[in-house]
Amino acid sequence: MITKLLIANRGEIACRIMRTARSMGVATVAVYSDADAKALHVRQADESVHIGPSPAAESYLVGAKIIAAAKQTGADAIHPGYGFLSENADFAQAVLDAGLIWVGPKPASIRAMGLKDAAKQLMRAAGVPVTPGYDGSDQSVERLTKEAEAIGYPVLIKAVAGGGGKGMRKVDAPADFASALESCRREAKASFGNDEVLLEKWITSPRHIEVQVFGDSHGNVVHLFERDCSLQRRHQKVIEEAPAPGMDEATREAICAAAVRAAKAVDYEGAGTIEFIADASEGLRADRIFFMEMNTRLQVEHPVTEEITGVDLVEWQLRVASWEPLPKRQEELSINGHAIEARLYAEDPAKGFLPSPGRVDRLVFDYRARVESSVEEGDLVSNFYDPMIAKVICHGADREAARTDLVRWLDNSYVGPLKTNKAFLHACLSLPTFIEELLDTGLIEREEAKLTTVREPSARVLKAAGERFREAWLDQDWDSRAYRNGLFGFRMNAPARTTIGLHIDGQRYAVDASSDDLRTGLCSDRERDGTIVVTEAGKSYFFSPSPEAAKSQASAADGAIIAPMPGKVIAVDVNEGQTVTAGQRLMVLEAMKMEHALTAPFDGVIEGLTVSAGAQVQVEALLVTVVPAGE
Repeated sequence: MITKLLIANRGEIACRIMRTARSMGVATVAVYSDADAKALHVRQADESVHIGPSPAAESYLVGAKIIAAAKQTGADAIHPGYGFLSENADFAQAVLDAGLIWVGPKPASIRAMGLKDAAKQLMRAAGVPVTPGYDGSDQSVERLTKEAEAIGYPVLIKAVAGGGGKGMRKVDAPADFASALESCRREAKASFGNDEVLLEKWITSPRHIEVQVFGDSHGNVVHLFERDCSLQRRHQKVIEEAPAPGMDEATREAICAAAVRAAKAVDYEGAGTIEFIADASEGLRADRIFFMEMNTRLQVEHPVTEEITGVDLVEWQLRVASWEPLPKRQEELSINGHAIEARLYAEDPAKGFLPSPGRVDRLVFDYRARVESSVEEGDLVSNFYDPMIAKVICHGADREAARTDLVRWLDNSYVGPLKTNKAFLHACLSLPTFIEELLDTGLIEREEAKLTTVREPSARVLKAAGERFREAWLDQDWDSRAYRNGLFGFRMNAPARTTIGLHIDGQRYAVDASSDDLRTGLCSDRERDGTIVVTEAGKSYFFSPSPEAAKSQASAADGAIIAPMPGKVIAVDVNEGQTVTAGQRLMVLEAMKMEHALTAPFDGVIEGLTVSAGAQVQVEALLVTVVPAGE
């Protein structure tokens, strides 16, 4: 058995792998870049090694540094996680050549499935159904145009290398083919260093179905049933579930058997996923499900499979890499209930899903779900990497039970001040078409305007905020002076309705704080700094006691440090161009005979320092900006 495991990855997957390794008595080694020096995966590891600057190309993607870190710490195995170098056959071979254990498939298996055209040809030979199309070596414009006409429009142009939707275009008419082909080739060349493409028949009602497979070094291969990943946005998965809704036993048996044949065709060892595209125009049918590609690694969505099978896939990976046989035979595996996973990101759906990096000042996760995360309160979501905050997985007796629990989790959890896609996820899970299992990969695109609508706080939200305010005032278990700028004549014993002003991003909302006890049923919370949080339909509203505090909170995520109130700067702890870390004190503002420390919202560099000690500043004055390192 492996004794010390280096995880060549970061974030939630590194934390996930460490949890299983620790339960098996395996010591763990983390690697980290400058941006991740204080990250949770570093804090949780038994040992850690710095491997370079923040950009992944200079740290996590440099295989020689990772192998050197393994040698330095005495690790005997490397787990690549997913992303980064996980499907890099050359890196896998280098790990083996260094005398280390590679927790993954053999390099030859990775290479066999690395190019989509070669993989399709191999699958066709193995009797695995493939999408009608063209994957030949003649890449001339003339040949590709002719093949597209033979397939029939619409067609899909797809880069043979890479993934993630890059180098992929749907073409509806012959007149658009040449320009779409040029665009695909240009994007594929830039992303993967390979501009070759293949053509596929466009499936009109496509569902993304994938099968988890697992092989060992003793020739055994099993499947752990299927997952449905049809809820996507621009070819990126948003919601995943297992098993696939509407899958009958005959179709399941056919697709899973095809997946096992695919894995055996490349002598597969370890965890892998066979991805299929299904024409669901008449429901799921075995003769309308076609091979797309194989992911030769653990998948982001692997927890839904673990939840319905009771199997720890990371434990299986470590055992198989240690030359043990698979822990279970096919007949010992079965489906128990239903599981759904949502990916919670620091991004702003209302602004085209732009990343929203910065410090997480407030974080509350409800207890009724499995949460895979590498973010705790006070941590930084870096602008250098994928802005995932957490994966949230709910398992229930059936699909509706799992869906309801996940919706409830979104209503009872919040993250701030960063923008997140939490309300977007809630809206996706609440779509009638999703509830009725009418899924396809274009569902989010068709409904995107509705799913990303910015909602003003409703009357129920304002009522809940008022209730929380009243409780806070009566309890007096926090510094209630923080509210005084927002009271506007508030009197606790007033005979009529009492209205106060609370703010979001500087905008004032009239909030009823009367004594009647009309409970809203919404999740609400209050913070020590006076902030009240109310959540409705997955969207969390952060009410601040004053417009200045609200604007200060809003700006913190952008790195702009703004005076929350008029006052005197009594200390400045930083200089122009100085590197600072998240939470580091930048200066102290004295106001209302109290000192207020202003801190860095994330790791970065000081720019635009406008004040010095002794300066008097007005409310909302820009004092300094923290620019993320590397910009």
